[in-house]
Amino acid sequence: MSLEYALINDTSWQSQAEWQTPDTPFMSFEFWQALADTGAIGEQAGWLPIFILVHRVADYADSENSADSLIDSTAENALQTVAVMPVFIKGHHRGEFVFDHAWAEAYARYGVDYYPRLVSSVPYTPITGQRLWLATGETLNEDILKTAIAGVDDIAQQVGASSWHGLFVTSELASVATSSMPTEVDVALAIAAQERGVESAPIDMPILERQGCQFLWQNKDLLNDSKPFADFDAFLMTLKAKKRKTIRAERRKVAEQGIVCQRKCGDAISDEDWKAFYHCYVMTYAVRGQQPYLTIDFFMALAESLSAHIMLAQALDASGEIIASSLFLYDKLDSDKADGDVVDNATLYGRYWGALGEYDSLHFELCYYQGLEFAIEQGLKSFDPGTQGEHKLVRGFIPTTTHSLHRIYDPRFVPAIGDFCARDREHMAQYRQQAFEALPFNADNMPDFDVNQ
Repeated sequence: MSLEYALINDTSWQSQAEWQTPDTPFMSFEFWQALADTGAIGEQAGWLPIFILVHRVADYADSENSADSLIDSTAENALQTVAVMPVFIKGHHRGEFVFDHAWAEAYARYGVDYYPRLVSSVPYTPITGQRLWLATGETLNEDILKTAIAGVDDIAQQVGASSWHGLFVTSELASVATSSMPTEVDVALAIAAQERGVESAPIDMPILERQGCQFLWQNKDLLNDSKPFADFDAFLMTLKAKKRKTIRAERRKVAEQGIVCQRKCGDAISDEDWKAFYHCYVMTYAVRGQQPYLTIDFFMALAESLSAHIMLAQALDASGEIIASSLFLYDKLDSDKADGDVVDNATLYGRYWGALGEYDSLHFELCYYQGLEFAIEQGLKSFDPGTQGEHKLVRGFIPTTTHSLHRIYDPRFVPAIGDFCARDREHMAQYRQQAFEALPFNADNMPDFDVNQ
C-alpha cells in the first residue's frame, strides 16, 4: 500500500477514523475547537489553518481477487486516513515562541518576501508535543512524515510561502524529520551542480533543526529510590539549605501580606471564578499595552469541554477578593493509581497567569509552588511551567531540550540559515549544561546530565 495526501480547510476529517489520544490536552480536538469557535485561529487572527490528510491507498493490483476488490470497494475504504498535520498560513510571528525575525530581516535586505510563511504548532502554546494526529494503530514513521511534508510543499507552492516551521515538536519527530530529508551539504552540492549546468532538477530542501531550552520539574525523589515526593517538604529537602530557606521565605512573604491561596479543579470552578481569572489574565497584557490573544469565550469553552484537565489556583486578599489567578492544564489522571504511585507520562502545564497589582513573591507562589503541590498530591510525573525564565532553574526545574524544524524553500538562503541553526544548537547545548550545573539540588539528589535531554 502507498501513501498520498489531500488538503482540506475544515475538520470534517475527524470523523474519518478512530484517533489516538493525543499526548497533551493541547492537541485534543476540544482545545482546537475552542480556538476555532472563538476566533483565536482563522483568517482574521492571522492563523489560517489547512489540514494535510495522509491517506493509505489500497493496492488492489496486489490482491488475489483484485477485480472483485475493485467492484466491492468504495472511496471510503480505498483511502484510509492514517494521520493529519495542521499547517497555518501566517503573515506574522505572534503566538509562536520560536523566533525567526532575523531570517525575515535577511530576506528583506535582499528584497525577497519572507511572508507568507507556514507554521505547524499549537497556537499560543509553547508546549512540546506531537504535531500530527495519528489514527488508532498507526505509528509515526518516515513514510507518513515524508507524505505530510509533500503536502506542506504543495501549500507553500500554492501560496508562495518562504518556509515551513514545525514548533515545539517531540524529539522523536525531530529525529525522523532530520534523518529522512536531504542535508545542507546535499543542497550545497546540488546548487553547485546547477551552477555548472550539470543538474537541472528541482532541489529538495532539507529540514533544519533548532533547539531551545525550557525548565521542567520531575516528580522523582532520588533520596527515596526515585519514588514520587511524599509532599512539598520532601521536595524541599532535596535542595541546598540556602535554596530551601529562600523558598520558605517567599511563601511566608505571601502569607504576611494577608494573602490566602486556594486551588479548584474542573466543575468546582464557577463562572464567577472564570470572570475573575480573565480579569487577571487581561492585566498581564494591559501593563504592556497589548491585547490578549485569547477571549473569555475561549476559556469558557475549555471549561465546558476540558474540565477534567483544568486546575485554577487563586490568590485572595484579606477581604476575600480574588487578586491573582493562575490556570493550569494537566494530563488525564489514572483513577486506578494507588497512593504513592506516579502517573506515567502525566504532566501539569502552567499556562495563563495574571494579577491585579504587584505583590511580593505572589507570582512564584501561584505559578510554581501551587503547581508543585498539586503535581505531588496528584502523582503527576512532571510539571512544565511554560517557556523561558531562569528563575525556574533555581526552584528545581531542570533544563530540558526543545526542538523546532524549519524548511526553507529558497536554496540561496539554506546554507546561511543551516549554519545559523548548527551554531545555535551548539550554543544551546552549552547553555543547558551550564544551567544544569547551577541546579539547586544537594549532591545526593543531583540528577545525571543527559546531553540529549
